[in-house]
Amino acid sequence: MTDLVTFGETMLRLSPPQGHRLETTDDLDLRIGGAESNVAAAVSRLGFDSAWLSKLPDSPLGRRVTVELQSHGVDTPVAWSDDDATRMGTYYIEHGGAPRGTNVIYDRADAAITTVSADELPTERIRESEMFYTSGITPALSEAAAKATATLLETANDAGTTTVFDLNYRSKLWTPEEAAVGYRALFDAVDVLVAAERDTREVLGRDGTPEDLVSGLADDYDFETVILTRGDEGALALHDGETYDQPVYEADTVDAVGTGDAFVGGFLAARLDGENVATGLEYAAATAALKRTIDGDIAVVTPEEVDAVVGEDGAGISR
Repeated sequence: MTDLVTFGETMLRLSPPQGHRLETTDDLDLRIGGAESNVAAAVSRLGFDSAWLSKLPDSPLGRRVTVELQSHGVDTPVAWSDDDATRMGTYYIEHGGAPRGTNVIYDRADAAITTVSADELPTERIRESEMFYTSGITPALSEAAAKATATLLETANDAGTTTVFDLNYRSKLWTPEEAAVGYRALFDAVDVLVAAERDTREVLGRDGTPEDLVSGLADDYDFETVILTRGDEGALALHDGETYDQPVYEADTVDAVGTGDAFVGGFLAARLDGENVATGLEYAAATAALKRTIDGDIAVVTPEEVDAVVGEDGAGISR
């Protein structure tokens, strides 16, 4: 049995050295990045079995993704496409400080994942897992990806697998109105919802205090757990009628990309270990803080490092 199975797109990430511009650089650093694979890698590095499902082109670029994920202990039973019309999605990230800021350019049209079908994937892995995770990025990619996302969530739900969904709204993929319709179509099959406060207000059209937001979502959609991420304000969670407030752990930021995925990975690892929601939030915040100190999308962390951030009062993840 696999502890966690995830489903979604992973792209190649290309970036110039810090302080350089894409239009003038002679060098590009190659890494991989994708919300669902980032979560799978974090959970694996924290001591639990994880698998990532997707569809990739059967090419050296596609294999580059699986090789890197496997190096972090993630199983990769993906579907392979030999269609020359499909390709490997990429994105370019140009880091910059104030006042310029960081710029991200996506090049993901016609990626293999846009043609994915649930029938191509080993759905028995989901049925036999403890948890299944995906995010709102995936159904925004294409009609086929949206249908596959819905089918896999329903498969997990029917099997009694705990389902986890992160809104992960991306304005470059769809409008708030389109996203709201897409999200709500999936909510019946979701047990644990993770949502940024900004997206909850601007995309789902909710208002009120943070406490109002989590309680309203839980009541309206019968979620088992709702986690509201609030940036520098930390996170707020509602579970079994109890509200939990978790501040951030301070960190020097080397690369903020993937911080939210690290947060989810830390939380799920703690829950897979049998910890309560309060402890799960501590490990989520600690894993996210560590990720900010690491270049690339993936939280290359150890359980001992997370334990150290949480401190001696933390319960500790047993492995």
